[in-house]
Amino acid sequence: MMVSLPRPTDAELEILTVLWSIGPATVREVYEAIGRRRTAQYSTILKFMQIMTEKGLVRRNETQRAHVYEPARPREWTQRQLARDLLQRAFGGSAKELLIGALSAQKATPAELAEMRRLLDEHQKEQK
Repeated sequence: MMVSLPRPTDAELEILTVLWSIGPATVREVYEAIGRRRTAQYSTILKFMQIMTEKGLVRRNETQRAHVYEPARPREWTQRQLARDLLQRAFGGSAKELLIGALSAQKATPAELAEMRRLLDEHQKEQK
């Protein structure tokens, strides 16, 4: 059975990205990481992380004075969920159209293309 979580907003995805890169963290640590890239308000980050806890996107460890947050799911799981959603909403379920759209939107490196070929070959073998 596939577990589905709400699709994260852009702001929530930014917070998840910080947590995936630095690991479990307090609101202050997330705020400081985001603040290195753009202007942010501590209270806004706190509110987002509280909402994300309610939505099930992050887990909060309340055993210490400063609560520690961590993503509820790994980055790869969330990326697959987002890709599945985009595939259905924007590309009518066509993986081919999604790939064409991605490759026409941004040039892939030779290493990325080689990895895509390897994955396609692997996927094709699994289909037989």
